[in-house]
Amino acid sequence: MNAQTTSTRPRRARWGLRVAAAVMLAGLAGALPMPADAQQRRTDGIDRTWKDGGGIRTVLYNWANHMGMLRELEEHDLIATLEFFATGMVRVNGQACTLTRYRAEINYQMSGMRADFACTLPGGQTHEEIQVVGGQYAWNEVGGAGAGLVAGQGTAVPTMAAYNERAIRLWSNPQGALKSAVMGGANTKVGMAGGKTVVTYPVPGVPGAVATATLTSGPVDGVCTRNCAERVEVRQGNVVTEFTYAKYADYNDPEEQLDAFFAGRMTERRGTETLLDLTVTRTNTPNLYIVIPVPASVRTAASPAPQQ
Repeated sequence: MNAQTTSTRPRRARWGLRVAAAVMLAGLAGALPMPADAQQRRTDGIDRTWKDGGGIRTVLYNWANHMGMLRELEEHDLIATLEFFATGMVRVNGQACTLTRYRAEINYQMSGMRADFACTLPGGQTHEEIQVVGGQYAWNEVGGAGAGLVAGQGTAVPTMAAYNERAIRLWSNPQGALKSAVMGGANTKVGMAGGKTVVTYPVPGVPGAVATATLTSGPVDGVCTRNCAERVEVRQGNVVTEFTYAKYADYNDPEEQLDAFFAGRMTERRGTETLLDLTVTRTNTPNLYIVIPVPASVRTAASPAPQQ
């Protein structure tokens, strides 16, 4: 950290991550330069004392800092892709289905997410599904990841009715929520509610969907105990979806620890119904090669979702 600040980073994140909003904040107020001399006084207008609230630049800086998302002297957001594995439950056809496999792959730059899972229903039946959202389309892959991209290798089944739900899930996960707030530009607002910092912003690619993220407000020296999303509520018309996040940590394999933090417990609810209840077992945040192209058959069979 800069010698001019009085802040401290979480103990595990102190190995040299100097996190600011840089490229991510370009959409709000321009890039945030990093002085070549770490002793030089910063003049970017950001309050680095870790208190709650503040202006947009300060709030997004603190959020990004505690997530461990931004790297290098230029402080770019280098978390472009990630994947995570989990146990728990997913709701299938109105029933809670106990997971035997769950793997999610995400590409934030190209706006896509693939959730590949298998589960067991209360009656003992097994269910497998690969749910995908990419660009302005939603579809299921039958026959393995990438099904339908090559003739004769699986089938891509359009599921445009699920587009909003899947796009909201993509842009409401721990990293996606912050990126969404940045992309919101002048439409992103910050405030205080119940003594905690809240950030309100439009959800990318989902017209009329507005998210409100509530940030943690605990001790500054823990992993995401302050300035990370603990709850994201998304409203689109009369549909309200609530995401909760807890137990942030670096869940990468021991030899790939990057101090890039992800929530270890995640839930997604709509009304009284729990859609997802996940316990994360492992992440991969070193920017894996993850691509989620839209199959030609999906583009032909379905109209793209309207954009903002």
